[in-house]
Amino acid sequence: MADRKVLLVTGGGRGIGAAVVQLAAARSWDVAFTYAGNAARAAETEAAAKAAGAQVLAMQADVGDPRAVAATFATVRDRFGRLDALVNNAGITGPKATLQESTDAVWERVLRVNVIGLAACCREALAVLPQGGAIVNVSSRASELGGAGEWVHYAASKGAVDTLTVGLAKEAAAQGVRVNAVNPGLIETELHANAGMPDRVARMSAGVPMARGGSAEEVAEAILWLLSDAASYVAGARVPVGGGR
Repeated sequence: MADRKVLLVTGGGRGIGAAVVQLAAARSWDVAFTYAGNAARAAETEAAAKAAGAQVLAMQADVGDPRAVAATFATVRDRFGRLDALVNNAGITGPKATLQESTDAVWERVLRVNVIGLAACCREALAVLPQGGAIVNVSSRASELGGAGEWVHYAASKGAVDTLTVGLAKEAAAQGVRVNAVNPGLIETELHANAGMPDRVARMSAGVPMARGGSAEEVAEAILWLLSDAASYVAGARVPVGGGR
């Protein structure tokens, strides 16, 4: 269908990103997404989105590499001829560490992907998004909670994402593009195991007022709402999806 809008999701191969890809496909978007390295999971996400009737483009890319970011957007333009929305979901936590235990190399890599790479994606998107376009940045409740004892480096990077979202929303409004963020809390994805804490959701659920971890699909619902016309007057918002925590 020629009138289907096109969405680019970074970090769309699994977890929250995959849930966004699949929900967007089910809601009549065509979808491009990047993934870092798990080709098998990316193929599953691609197949599920295609089964929902979407045209889908999966691309392996390191969002921390500016050349890869530029190539990603060029490929989307070549394939679809348009881009209507961007979800900046690609991100890394780095290893579990206190500030004293963390290293400059950890900080540099986390900031490179989570902040500098995200900003590069926003820059590329704003060059092509039409009036009525939208950007949603996936931040984290860690930006306010601080990540003490686990990943202050990650929390700090998400604090930067929050501030970037507020400032960019004011700049982008002049061209009719809305910029918002979602701030997921304790969500049942592979993020925790990848950071060396596979039991983190079960261990911390008691501290959530709703007494459970959330799902990637629940976060995706908030993201798709922010992309939709139902949120047409929402800009610069940071929407917490954390069960009250």
